[in-house]
Formats: sequence, structure tokens, C-alpha cells
Amino acid sequence: MATNAQKRLIRKLDLERFLSTVQVNPTPKVELEQYTISERVAANMLYIAAYTNNDIVDKTVLDLGCGTGRLGLGAAFLGAKTVLGVDIDKAALNVAVINSQNTGLLTNTTWINGDISVINGHFDTVIQNPPFGVQTRNVDRAFIVKALSSSKKIYSLHNHPQVDKRLINMLKSSGSGFLEVHPSPFLKHFIEQHDGTVKAVYALLMTIPKMFNFHTKTNHDFVVDFYIIERNTTK
Repeated sequence: MATNAQKRLIRKLDLERFLSTVQVNPTPKVELEQYTISERVAANMLYIAAYTNNDIVDKTVLDLGCGTGRLGLGAAFLGAKTVLGVDIDKAALNVAVINSQNTGLLTNTTWINGDISVINGHFDTVIQNPPFGVQTRNVDRAFIVKALSSSKKIYSLHNHPQVDKRLINMLKSSGSGFLEVHPSPFLKHFIEQHDGTVKAVYALLMTIPKMFNFHTKTNHDFVVDFYIIERNTTK
């Protein structure tokens, strides 16, 4: 399905429709913070990476904490040369393999079961939706460090610093689905300490259904920050 689409501009709506066909994790684990990225958030991330910054089409892409492969498969659909995804959850990776088969993208996607530390080598681009550190404090920092050691271009989702109802309402009424915001001072400093530069940060609205027993709402809206990062030095 992606072969004929790889060399042409794909509409964001078509990308969202493709992403909706990617099966989600049937048994998400709260300790791993396995919240499925929504089609709209994933499409906005990939669209900016592919068509604003030219970092997807014909590129080698690494998806850290890939889950069932929604971001990685979206990159392959847009025309990535190869996609490598890694995740510690074997059950999620089994679904990623099925998703690759079902979408006709098995030949240019590879999935590895393991901690992100098993990855070596250089990639053109890293895309990631890491754990936000709600269950394990600062776990997202390890993903940033690994991403910066693996690529010069990083596209990464992180928790917005505070609950901002005004920003949520602005995003709901935004035609684009994202708004540029300032980076977290702490995260900006951490990235700079590891030879990275924050090029831009966009707030996006994430909506997740009730998944765990402690969830009290049928659907929960919250803001995530999409960081575009570049490594300063070649390693």
C-alpha cells in the first residue's frame, strides 16, 4: 500500500486514516506508561518531520519505545528508507509485526525486543513517544540521551509542564491541531547539557480513552509537547 505513495506528497488526512488501521496495544501496562498516541498527534509529528524538515522520506528512521509501531509505520508509509523500532514489551512488538504485515510494510521495517540501550549505530532521524516519567521519574531523559547519541535529528513527545485548560481550549479550536510554545527550562537545559539544541516546541492535544482502573473519565484531554531537537556535534 505504501510503495506507490512513497515518492509523492501524502495528504495529512490520508496519513491519519492509515494510522487508524494500525492496531493498538491490547494489554497496555501502566508501569510502562503505554498510552497509544492518537492518529492526529502522530500525523502532526510525522508531517512536520517529513514535509517541513525533510527528515523522513528516503531516510533511515529509529523509533525508540515503538510500541505497536504507529509512529514507525507512519514514517514507512511516508517513504522512509528503513525503520527500526525497539521496545521492551514483547507483546506490543508482536502486534507491530502483525501491523507491518497488514499494511504491506514488512520489508522495510524491523522490530527489536529489548531496552533502548541495545541500539547501536547512526540513523538519519529518531522519532519517539517515550514514557513521560509519571511512573518512573525522569525515564524520558534516558530516551533523550539515547536519541542524541543515535541521530542528529530528533522528534520527541514529552509531558507539558502543567495542566493548562486555556491551552487545551485553544488547541481544540485550532485548525492545525498544534501551537508553538516555549520549552520546559529544565528539559531545555538537559538537552543542551547533552550537546543538543531545541529548535522548536509545539503543544498538541492528546485524548486517551479510559484504559486503567484509576481513570475516572471516559476520555481524558491533556497537552503534550512535541520537541524538535538537533544534535550540535557529530559523534
